[in-house]
Amino acid sequence: MKEIAAYLNFNGNCREVMTFYAKCLGAELQLIPFSDMPGDHPPGTKDRIMHARLSKGPASVLMASDTMQGMSAQQGNNISIAIQCDSLAEIDVLFDALGETGTVTMPLADAPWGARFGMLTDQFGVHWMFNCELPK
Repeated sequence: MKEIAAYLNFNGNCREVMTFYAKCLGAELQLIPFSDMPGDHPPGTKDRIMHARLSKGPASVLMASDTMQGMSAQQGNNISIAIQCDSLAEIDVLFDALGETGTVTMPLADAPWGARFGMLTDQFGVHWMFNCELPK
């Protein structure tokens, strides 16, 4: 595994929240709005943040995104554990193991940002996100 990090979801204010956290923590912030991704986006989504990454040094990472327009994040269940995998074999093994008696919310599939990605909720109600960069 390359990294395990907390991943937060917000209802349209991800940019504001993560900018505040970056300022408070003296960390570097990267923001990718939905408008930077190819394809059609639901109305009201283009200004929302598809992915934010706040980092300070190699071991301190916090990631976040806005929900899609019409969906909502509930305070208290708006956090997932994100695993950045080293290989496609590893992502398959970890996804299957943690999801064995859980609920797959997004099956593993190739994503527009050049990675294999999937989400699930394990048998204990913990939300997980899996990402592995595809070979170039």
